[in-house]
Amino acid sequence: MTYSGATTANVLTDSQHGAPPQVEALDGSEDLVTVTIGGNDAGYVPLLTVAGLPRIVRSVPLLGGVVRDMLDPTARDRALVGVAESLKAVGRTLRQRSPRAKVLFVDYLTLLPPAGTPAPPLSDVDVALGSRVADTLERLTGEAAADTGCGWVRVAEASREHHAWSAMPWTSKPTRFGLPLPGRPAPLHPNADGMRAVADLVVSAAT
Repeated sequence: MTYSGATTANVLTDSQHGAPPQVEALDGSEDLVTVTIGGNDAGYVPLLTVAGLPRIVRSVPLLGGVVRDMLDPTARDRALVGVAESLKAVGRTLRQRSPRAKVLFVDYLTLLPPAGTPAPPLSDVDVALGSRVADTLERLTGEAAADTGCGWVRVAEASREHHAWSAMPWTSKPTRFGLPLPGRPAPLHPNADGMRAVADLVVSAAT
């Protein structure tokens, strides 16, 4: 029931691409419900996308304000404050809509390498901001799961060594101008190995 770019509001209350809020698909007959959400609320991938743009593109007047906002640590922190309560609202709503189901929060695959590892074309400063957002999203997801009686599939933890710049990545690197390449996964999104790994982790948690 998901779409790329979804936020917690699209799960709970808002339509997306003409589709109703995602929770409306649940009728109580489900055995398993999984949800990965919150990253777009926090601007996680958007901040990494603009961080990877060439500086000449980032300086275009029409983009300048967006770039500054995405790469502003204070703005990202404000967004994350809202994510904390939104994730809990998602957990509570899923439990209410599917009371007999196992509900699993599935957090995000690790995109960025550990501190001190280069991640071109991203600067060290932008990597540090992205990592802080990712770490906070991971923590908030776990807290929401615990507070609402849901399970937590720890994909971020399992993929630490499979970041986008690793020898065996489960996600893709940024591309020039942030555009997808034909036949390739979307920039900063899971590849086939990553999706298989996530599926295995979900199956393990659900059985």
